[in-house]
Amino acid sequence: MENTSSKDNIVYGIHPIMEAIEAGKEIEKIFIKKDMRGAQYMELFSMIRQNNINYQFVPLERLNRITRKNHQGIIAYMSAVEYSNLEMIIPTIYERGETPLLLILDGITDVRNFGAICRTAECAGVHAIILPDKGSVLINSDAVKTSAGALQHIPICKVKSLSKTIKYISQCGINIVACTEKAREFYTNISYTKPTAIIMGAEGVGIAPEIFILSQSEAKIPLLGKIESLNVSCATAVILYEVVRQRQSMK
Repeated sequence: MENTSSKDNIVYGIHPIMEAIEAGKEIEKIFIKKDMRGAQYMELFSMIRQNNINYQFVPLERLNRITRKNHQGIIAYMSAVEYSNLEMIIPTIYERGETPLLLILDGITDVRNFGAICRTAECAGVHAIILPDKGSVLINSDAVKTSAGALQHIPICKVKSLSKTIKYISQCGINIVACTEKAREFYTNISYTKPTAIIMGAEGVGIAPEIFILSQSEAKIPLLGKIESLNVSCATAVILYEVVRQRQSMK
C-alpha cells in the first residue's frame, strides 16, 4: 500500500504529468489505471516510454487510495531529490585525492529504512548511494524527513542496470564488498582502506544472486542472539563505521 502522507510528491492527471515530463522533472514512478484508453493518454504513454520512466498498471482502487481527487487514471510520484551521474562522481573523488566509498542498495523499498541508511551514510562520509531505477524505494518527502536532511547533501544515483554499474565501478579500481549473513568472512576481517563499494540487500531477500557474484569480497556481521538478522539500516551503520574506524586509524 502506498504511503499517502506525502501529497506534495504526487502529480495527477494527464496534462500535469505531460508538463512535468516536458519540464524535465525527476519522476520516480507512474501508476496507470488498467485498460486506459484515448488519444491523450496514448500521447502521454508514448512520452513515458520515450523518457524511460518507470511505470506500473494498477487497479482503480489503488489510485483512489493515493488521492480521491480527479486523477484521470494516472498518478506520478515525483522525486524529492535531483539524481547524480555516477560516471561524473567517481573521477571527481579521485581528482580530490580521496578514497572512494560508495554504497549500493539492492532492493531496498522501505522508505524509513532508506532514510535512516542515507543519514548514516552521509555522517560516515559515503560519496554516493547507488540504487536501481526499478524495484527500489520511492524517494519522497518522507524519505528526506527520515534522513534528517541527509538526502539534500549526499549524491543519489539511480541506474538502469545494477549489474552493469557494478562492473563499471569495479573497472574504476573500486573493491566490491557484498554484505550478507551468507558471507564467509566477518566484516572486521575485510580491509576497507582502499577504494570500496559496499552492497546491502533487502531484508528477507538479501542481495540478488546475479549481483552477489560480482563482488570481490564478502562480509557478515556476527549474530549472537536468536534473531537471524539485523535491520538493514542497522547493519549498514555497523559496516560503514568499520570503514570509518579503519580509515581513521591510518591518519
